[in-house]
Amino acid sequence: MTDMAISTSNQIPWWAGNARLADLSGKLLGAHVAHAGLIVFWTGVTTLFEIARFDSTRPMYEQGLILLPHLASLGWGVGSGGQVVDTHPYFVIGVLHLISSAFLGLGGIFHALRGPSTLEDQFSFFGYRWNDTRKMTTILGIHLVLLGVGAGLFVAKAMLYGGLYDPIIGEVRVIDHPNLNAIAIFGYVFGAVGKNWLASVNNLEDVVGGHIWVGILCIGGGLWHIVTEPFPWAKRLFVWSGEAYLSYSLGAVALMSFIATYFVSVNTLVYPVEFYGPALNIGFDRFPYFGNGDLLSSRVWLANTQFWLGFFFLQGHLWHALRAAGFSFEQGKLIRSTRGEVA
Repeated sequence: MTDMAISTSNQIPWWAGNARLADLSGKLLGAHVAHAGLIVFWTGVTTLFEIARFDSTRPMYEQGLILLPHLASLGWGVGSGGQVVDTHPYFVIGVLHLISSAFLGLGGIFHALRGPSTLEDQFSFFGYRWNDTRKMTTILGIHLVLLGVGAGLFVAKAMLYGGLYDPIIGEVRVIDHPNLNAIAIFGYVFGAVGKNWLASVNNLEDVVGGHIWVGILCIGGGLWHIVTEPFPWAKRLFVWSGEAYLSYSLGAVALMSFIATYFVSVNTLVYPVEFYGPALNIGFDRFPYFGNGDLLSSRVWLANTQFWLGFFFLQGHLWHALRAAGFSFEQGKLIRSTRGEVA
């Protein structure tokens, strides 16, 4: 089985990317770890670059910054009125990302060059088959738990480690009493609060309370997926293949990108004016420009970036979803139905 997988991978050209590694779980792990290293490396380098050119006498949103506004929103190095009074925390964060990227990069290189080609041979717990529905939902569950932990870290920053910047009062403050009222929190989800859906949130107590609920749901749902397997109707409904999972992931990321585009454009609580610039007027008469006059603020760049990333992620979702369903772009027709093929 392993020899067949290696033979198949050798028939795929190098420029096909990770498609060459679809049946080589060990090598695919190396590619993922190396990819994470590149992302973390970019974050560290860009943070240090922005610190080097940051001018504290000018508004942050006029300086073409990408990452520092996010760090400032989290309350790092910020004083009254959103004035940046200390860039040392930004430097530390950038350096920590660089150090982390080195470890991730070495891990990726090891798994790509020296590690086993398939994890199933030596590490059965980490091994998998794409059509093994039980294993796939376990992996989904682990990812959900990690997402829940990430939401918990944000809550910890807000409640225990310095707090967040509150543009309503122009100060960094600890969020002592997050709103845990389910009716109020989920009212945003169902459009019962404000006119801008999720972006209607107007106080940090709701923001932190919402993250607590997200953390609970992600961890609870993750544990449920780890200990259970899909229901029969779910096995019949979905396509169980590596390309199908890629299409599902791209579709989810595209949706999140479009939501983020809207949120960033109109919400000035989570994305304060002090760091991102004025809220935007979203109009399709100027499509695809999300702008506010001639001011190319950090908010404009972020909103446009989110929109175009979501657009291309959506194209990738459609492409891979059709291929996973058995459609051949070479022949222009459905070759065979792949839905419900499980181990």
